[in-house]
Amino acid sequence: MNSPPLDQTFPTPSGNDKIWSILSHLSALLGVGLLLPLVVYLAMKGDSIYVRNNAREALNFHLSVLIYCLCCIPLAFVMIGIPLIIVIGVASLVLAIVAAVKASDGGCYHYPFTIRLIK
Repeated sequence: MNSPPLDQTFPTPSGNDKIWSILSHLSALLGVGLLLPLVVYLAMKGDSIYVRNNAREALNFHLSVLIYCLCCIPLAFVMIGIPLIIVIGVASLVLAIVAAVKASDGGCYHYPFTIRLIK
């Protein structure tokens, strides 16, 4: 099944669709990280293209951030890993907020530097 481009604006999504999309992007701030976007993606991928695309983007982003942080652990012994983890944390916070705002406007934010593991 072909999905529309990620930067496409969808027909006006319902209130529940917007809420699930926003929560998927902000899941790291809520303390549930990968779990919420994964559950939303699996539960609603057949119901709403809008929610599916937003949850997939959020899930790919959170997986990418996890991989980047795991790669920084060995670099902590060379004293560059800790500043990189701080930069990744601040960037993920800012990008998640930007994505949530875009989702509340009815769009789907395409995160930069994200590994597309889930297609």
